[in-house]
Amino acid sequence: MDRRSFGRLAGAAALGTAAAEWSAAHAAAPSPRPARARALMKVGTQHDSSDETLAVLAALGVNNICSSLPSARLDEHWSVEGLTKLRERVESFGIHLDCVPLPLSSHPIAQAENPNLMLGRSPERDREIDGICTMIRHAAQAGIPALKYNLSILGVVRTEPTRGRGGAQYSTFSYAKAGAQASTFTEAGPVPDDAYWERITYFLDRVVPVAEQHKVRLACHPHDPGMPHDTGYRGVHTVLGSVEGLKRFVEIRSSPYHGLNFCQGTVSEMLEDPGRQIFDVIRYFGSRGKIVNVHFRNIQGRFLDFRETFIDDGDVDMLQAVRVYKEVGYDGMLMPDHVPKIAGDTAAGAQAFAYTFGYIKALIRAVDAEA
Repeated sequence: MDRRSFGRLAGAAALGTAAAEWSAAHAAAPSPRPARARALMKVGTQHDSSDETLAVLAALGVNNICSSLPSARLDEHWSVEGLTKLRERVESFGIHLDCVPLPLSSHPIAQAENPNLMLGRSPERDREIDGICTMIRHAAQAGIPALKYNLSILGVVRTEPTRGRGGAQYSTFSYAKAGAQASTFTEAGPVPDDAYWERITYFLDRVVPVAEQHKVRLACHPHDPGMPHDTGYRGVHTVLGSVEGLKRFVEIRSSPYHGLNFCQGTVSEMLEDPGRQIFDVIRYFGSRGKIVNVHFRNIQGRFLDFRETFIDDGDVDMLQAVRVYKEVGYDGMLMPDHVPKIAGDTAAGAQAFAYTFGYIKALIRAVDAEA
């Protein structure tokens, strides 16, 4: 072999050795992977916040709650001292008090704690709104970060329950079967769209600046259920009973402290194909920071014809829903709501709630483990 050929061979061998060494080094030390995004939401609940219930919730690993209503009127329970005692009592069980309900419930107007607000009566509604503003201020001073409420006239309208899995009773609404009452006015009389929007705007214009000043998030529940958009129900046009209505609602006041108690079940009831459409609705409000907390329930059916099911027995893929909440960075509670009635269960549905808590915890854990 001549000198030139030998040089070429030696050079090739050296390059091959270097390449092998480079490959081995990089194989031994792979480039670091980006950190996996975590699921920030947590299982929560609402309604009963007695010591007995708090002990059960702590045992089940439900560490975030919305309390029961402190009082239907502005009294010592709504004082700074009263709310602070409530928060400290909840925290003594290792549970965080994420939210407290205002005395603006989902009851029909005849049972409402502050009826004049939705009846549009002044100056009575001004006094009621002043009381709500005081509650917001006191909640802030007591260290409570959010308040939820309804702006309801009809309340939660349902027809006869139907039988579901294992004979459980599923809360049901069929507009076709509710028609007998459709033309009977409530105490509010006819409430067309423009009148309802005026009352809602009047309220928001006064309470949202107070919430913003004191950094307390307000979470409004949609109208449950949505009714025909052209005629309404019993003279009332349920303006917060459609996705477009909720979009208009969150835009009335531009504030991070003005948002939704996003009832996924109620919003699903507004849709013609909830199993397909609900995810983009979650994305719309979640990406804008308008979801304060979530009522996490499932349904079978569609707009004007549905029933409320066990969490794993409806038309919506709840695992995919949790993925979307993670996608938009939602960090609040996923709360069971309107659980089916099981034979032999307590009146409050303790068995059904316990089942749903475990299911939600498993969904969050599964999504958190996904790459």
